[in-house]
Amino acid sequence: MPKVIFISPDGTRTETEVAVGLTVLEAAHGNGVPLEGACEGSLACSTCHVVVDPAWYDLLPDAREEEEDMLDLAFGLTRTSRLGCQLVMTEELDGIVLRLPAETRDSRG
Repeated sequence: MPKVIFISPDGTRTETEVAVGLTVLEAAHGNGVPLEGACEGSLACSTCHVVVDPAWYDLLPDAREEEEDMLDLAFGLTRTSRLGCQLVMTEELDGIVLRLPAETRDSRG
């Protein structure tokens, strides 16, 4: 199974195995990683915002317009920001490194 490495704001690394086809958000929730996901993956908030290590970013499919709209509302947005609910694990992403932002903003208002 491919692995995801989550890095928390304090630098703690959590390495988890993830079944192909699950999202990063599902992987986080299944392994006790504090990635919020307030809308439960329905693309209605930005609380599952992750920062993809630049070495992995170009391997990801492009963000759809709906994801980009939600990312615009994310706290601490970077050039390699994505929503965990939109990142589906593949074998190619084995070892991907994702940083959790220090804060989240629930954009559902």
